[in-house]
Amino acid sequence: VQLQASGGGLVQPGGSLRLSCVASGFTFDAYAIGWFRQAPGKEREGVSCINSDEDRTYYKSSVKGRFTISRDNAKNTVYLQMNTMKPEDTAVYYCAARADLYSGTYLDLCASPGESSANNDYWGLGTLVTVSS
Repeated sequence: VQLQASGGGLVQPGGSLRLSCVASGFTFDAYAIGWFRQAPGKEREGVSCINSDEDRTYYKSSVKGRFTISRDNAKNTVYLQMNTMKPEDTAVYYCAARADLYSGTYLDLCASPGESSANNDYWGLGTLVTVSS
């Protein structure tokens, strides 16, 4: 099982980045996928999550209207388009997968990154995003 996040980098405030998460080793289209971030000295938090059928999404309030999550099940890939970025978006960004067993899985995934082991979640290595002038 592998989740590979990429696309991070340095961007100026107001700029944009697009993160990608490519998955392998499991049945991608049966899993809810989420993007998470962890800033220095802070806990990991759910940023945005999407269900396996691509028709339900969740966004953390501070990114709503600026970030867009999408997935291409044919390519085993999830994207996070980040626009109008702010310095407080600076963090290491991770993607994770949870078996989509019920309609609220994507919500629970974003709400409870700390319960990953109990839910047999898959996690990838992070990609660093820095928003600075």
